[in-house]
Amino acid sequence: MMYKKAYGIIETKAPLHVGATAGEETGNLNLIFRDQFTQTGIIPGSSIRGRFRADMPQENGKVDCWYGKAVNHNKSDSNGENNTSEGLIKFEYASIVWLPVYCPNQPIVRVSCPALLNRYQKLTGKTVTEIKPYSYFGTAESKTIFFNLGFLTLKTEDRTLKDCFPQELEETSKHLLLVVDDTEISMIHNMALYRQSRVALEADKKKAKKGAFFDVEALPEGTVMAFPIAMRKTYENKPVGWSTFLKDSQFTEQNKELYFGGLESIGFGRTRVFLKSHKSETSPNN
Repeated sequence: MMYKKAYGIIETKAPLHVGATAGEETGNLNLIFRDQFTQTGIIPGSSIRGRFRADMPQENGKVDCWYGKAVNHNKSDSNGENNTSEGLIKFEYASIVWLPVYCPNQPIVRVSCPALLNRYQKLTGKTVTEIKPYSYFGTAESKTIFFNLGFLTLKTEDRTLKDCFPQELEETSKHLLLVVDDTEISMIHNMALYRQSRVALEADKKKAKKGAFFDVEALPEGTVMAFPIAMRKTYENKPVGWSTFLKDSQFTEQNKELYFGGLESIGFGRTRVFLKSHKSETSPNN
């Protein structure tokens, strides 16, 4: 195998919007990117890579080594081709693991589905287990959960669900963990999204500028996401160390505060990111 495996955990500390940006058209709705099967929010791998690349200190001269040389449209080599290169590190998209949903009698329930939890198990190297809809873990005020869309009855308590909650986030016991069916997660997801209307006014009157009124949606604060990482084992016949990448990226404690997406200036996008070596790797230094 040419690549070592690792993964990242993202916990949103503020609403997170990664998707369409503001346009000039009237009534613009800025939607987030979604997974095509579960229709739940994602962060594309390109967005993760771009954030990591931009956040790596430029002065150490190792950005191009880790992420590859970018296309330079102004310069070319003697053959008339851009001198690009492959990076040592690769990122896949981040999907939701647990989504916080408001529930009047809890008041917060972390919700997921078998498809999302199975992906989390695979990318972290955990044993893939059968996860049944309406199973739960944690203290529930009642066997019946009320969402805005109706009532949902809890079935079987599944203590293995705590293994599907990242150990890096010490909040397993704070909120009820609930699994719903794959066909229902998109509906609950849309109900849980953070939404905000924004408007720019005319300079001399309390009237919206033309094309300056739009709505934005975002993943709520407290959303837990995960993404796979692949890293080349060797470069120029020399071994590549996972600990070296963490050091060059200034993940000194294997976690870091990063901003993703747009609208950062108005309080969106703040996250805490944890990086960890895959369970199949014998040592994080391999």
